[in-house]
Amino acid sequence: MLLSFLPSEIDLHSRAVSPQGTSVLIVEDDPDLRYLFRISLALAGFQVREASDGYQALAALEDETPAAIVLDLGLPRVSGFLVLEEIAAREDMRGLAVIVVTGLNVGEQRNTILLRKPVEPPELIQTVRRALRRSAAAT
Repeated sequence: MLLSFLPSEIDLHSRAVSPQGTSVLIVEDDPDLRYLFRISLALAGFQVREASDGYQALAALEDETPAAIVLDLGLPRVSGFLVLEEIAAREDMRGLAVIVVTGLNVGEQRNTILLRKPVEPPELIQTVRRALRRSAAAT
């Protein structure tokens, strides 16, 4: 089955963090990866928005702050590192759950969860949920 990586209906609703309607911004310059992340999270019940570079990410964050951001660091126009700096500098984004997904060799960033590419959809879904729980506990 093509979508066999998705959790079952029972698994989706047995988590402490319900994804239904929870907004996630995906920032990824690779269109295939962005599509995979979007479909995976949408089918898991998240409301998904997308940006293909750091400039679009900053504009999307200004428009509406999501509950979580899945952020690549190696982005065109404005890097993911600068997006992280902007998030850290803004008081209104302190509770934002940040998941960094990158192929770059970087260390853990403060207040983020780091995933190294390649990332399988179940791992992404589970990590977004974990980041949301951690963010909720911190606020």
